[in-house]
Amino acid sequence: MQYVNLSDVRGHMLSELENDVATNKAYSSNRLTEQGKKTWVKLLEDAIRSHSDEWLAQQLLQQGLLLQYESKKKPTGGFTQAKVPVNAHEMLAEGEFNRFYIRGVCIEAISRGDDNVIVYRAKEVGNPRPESAAKIGKRVPPRQLLEDLRNSIGTDTALGLPQGPNSGLSVKLA
Repeated sequence: MQYVNLSDVRGHMLSELENDVATNKAYSSNRLTEQGKKTWVKLLEDAIRSHSDEWLAQQLLQQGLLLQYESKKKPTGGFTQAKVPVNAHEMLAEGEFNRFYIRGVCIEAISRGDDNVIVYRAKEVGNPRPESAAKIGKRVPPRQLLEDLRNSIGTDTALGLPQGPNSGLSVKLA
């Protein structure tokens, strides 16, 4: 993804991650192996400090930190084993890196006295969802978005940002 304000917000991203760790709010995907759960936060921290979501995705893949199968509920009850999607490493890395990036942009906007951040497409997608396309260019209050993300660890946010896996949406400074 193309994070237009990344160099301005890495420090804020790191502070947000450190706060999540200190308050036991750091997200850990159920798709991570035991070793993946042990190293996830450190890898995310390294990506935030000096790399990217792409680097993080490659680390997950190269180090074999994702499960090959996961339990899924069957419509008739019970569970079945399903293969983890081949792009799970990218979805996890992009999704979490972007959430911290957005939090960092919001903190930077607040520190500058900006009333809004702007939604933009940070990654081109083959078939954009209409609800994602409708958000591009929208102005969002940074305090509200920051609180939404802080309170929605590992779940969808009330404001719908980011829009979910592979939406390609992020925010930038106004």
